[in-house]
Amino acid sequence: MEEIRFDDVERLKSKVSQDFGPWSEPIEVTQDKINRFADVTGDHQWIHIDVERCKRESPFGGPVAHGFLTLSLLPAFKTDPGWRVVGYRNVVNYGANKLRFISPVPAGAKVHARSRIVSVEPRPQGTQVTQETQVHVVGQDKPAVIYEGIVLYVK
Repeated sequence: MEEIRFDDVERLKSKVSQDFGPWSEPIEVTQDKINRFADVTGDHQWIHIDVERCKRESPFGGPVAHGFLTLSLLPAFKTDPGWRVVGYRNVVNYGANKLRFISPVPAGAKVHARSRIVSVEPRPQGTQVTQETQVHVVGQDKPAVIYEGIVLYVK
């Protein structure tokens, strides 16, 4: 596994690409997971938790995951791009440039993700990396979520 120091901006910039890395292992989005997310967030909209009503009234034929539940799975997606950032004290979620919920994730579906580095910039506190991640329902071409997140690798 190639190791790149967080402050080696030029080597990190060599990882900027239009191409996405490998797919992660899939994660199942169960109805139980959806219900627990609803309990944590207080978002109990019927389209997520009322299975019978969804069968009757939802355009999706059943419950769908909250968009923010799908987004919250990002840390759980494990991939091996063949390299990793090392030598930093900690990494901070700095924010996002873009977030889109493109297509639904039906209860019981499996999702996986892939990412690409968009930009790398030195900062006084460390190195800022912007990464685009797409989450897809396994077998679907259209993404469920597109997220362009920013992290700061701190000195």
